[in-house]
Amino acid sequence: MLSDSGSVLPHLYWITGLSASGKTTLAEALQTALQQQGQQVIVLDGDNLRKGLCSDLGLSEADRKENIRRAGEVARLLLENNVSVICALISPYRQQRQAIRESVPAEQFSEIYLAPAIETCISRDPKGLYAKALAGEIKGMTGLDAPYQVPEQPEFKFDTEVLSVRDMVTTLLSAQ
Repeated sequence: MLSDSGSVLPHLYWITGLSASGKTTLAEALQTALQQQGQQVIVLDGDNLRKGLCSDLGLSEADRKENIRRAGEVARLLLENNVSVICALISPYRQQRQAIRESVPAEQFSEIYLAPAIETCISRDPKGLYAKALAGEIKGMTGLDAPYQVPEQPEFKFDTEVLSVRDMVTTLLSAQ
């Protein structure tokens, strides 16, 4: 989207979905495409945030909410400084996603829901988390024994079982 002066407005792309739904893959591809257009853009990935900014948080509901609040605040600050932000986080609760949506101008926010079947996510399982959860080794796995509240009206909903990353990026870029 263009500003009144004709420059591209920075945008917050909030990618949500279960573990192994393709959030990081889409985020990295979108970042590359936006950079090729000359935009300044950064990816805030849930796994990376948990190693630093949110390393003091666990998987309780309160900690998950705080994790998303922190990510949203960082994203908002970057957006205010003309940097587009791609957040790739499970972000399981609608209320937290809505609060972030409301913290930035509407024309600068897109919620992107990646919606493959959980069976597909389990079969992908790049980190082995589903296998550990199904074996009872870890508790609180979103989509299994912890809730995931599906977005009710995301700007974009992609089934990563059938759509290629390239097609998703093309769709997102054409909506600018």
